[in-house]
Amino acid sequence: MEEAIRKADVLIEALGWIRRFRDKITVIKLGGSVLENEDALRHMLLDIVFMETVGMRPVVVHGGGAAISRSMAEAGIEPKFIHGRRYTDDATLAIVEKILAGELNEHLARRIEELGGRAMNLNFRTSNILFGERLTLRGRDGEAIDLGHVGTVTRVDRATIENLCYAGQVPVIPSMCLDETSGQKLNVNADTAATAVAQALGAEKLVYLSDVNGVRRDKADANSLIHSLTAAEARQLIREGVIDSGMIPKVEACLDTLDRGVRKVHIIDGRIRHSLLLEIYTNTGVGTEIIKE
Repeated sequence: MEEAIRKADVLIEALGWIRRFRDKITVIKLGGSVLENEDALRHMLLDIVFMETVGMRPVVVHGGGAAISRSMAEAGIEPKFIHGRRYTDDATLAIVEKILAGELNEHLARRIEELGGRAMNLNFRTSNILFGERLTLRGRDGEAIDLGHVGTVTRVDRATIENLCYAGQVPVIPSMCLDETSGQKLNVNADTAATAVAQALGAEKLVYLSDVNGVRRDKADANSLIHSLTAAEARQLIREGVIDSGMIPKVEACLDTLDRGVRKVHIIDGRIRHSLLLEIYTNTGVGTEIIKE
């Protein structure tokens, strides 16, 4: 009986959050180790189905770096990275489109439907909704750094995404875009693609699934997790060196997203079972939320 009561208490705790976020859009960036672990992926997709079932509007934006690298190795193509971005020549682009915008994109939508939800994969063969331009980085001396067919998102087809959400479907979006001027397909960093989608939709939340449980005061100690940060506090932690190395660009992307109208950004460990539900529908959460004020 005590166990049953505890379960009821959990449902009551979730009730307030369910009512608060009903009809609100949450963008979920899916990638990394979650895509490589079938058990973790299944639980994450179950969380997404739950969210849609209770009235939230989840939107999935996904990468697929590990699967792309495997396919490139099978084709005898050596991957090349410049400033953390995959150099994308013609041969690499063909593999990125095949794996990311084809096989993986369709697999995720199919798995959501197998778990009882409804999903629509949005790619170049169905309905592309990300448009952009070629991305050029600048070196220390200001010289242009060529990344090949790598792009940045400049426009999102907001209407198509919102129509799917309000029809009870989960949009599943690969991190590729189309240059509207040249018609060239471009490879896009998944974090920046998710950020662009969240900004365009004015999303309530953007959730980054990571391999760590969030921002820590001691990056080696999982128990030093900071559950909630304001933008000002996050900037101070960067200045102090508490937030460093690979977490800096992720947190800076969170801050930029907040500046563009998204209400909250979350960083959670996608490998934790039902981490998405625990972060959104419980009072303490399991990751770090960053808010503007």
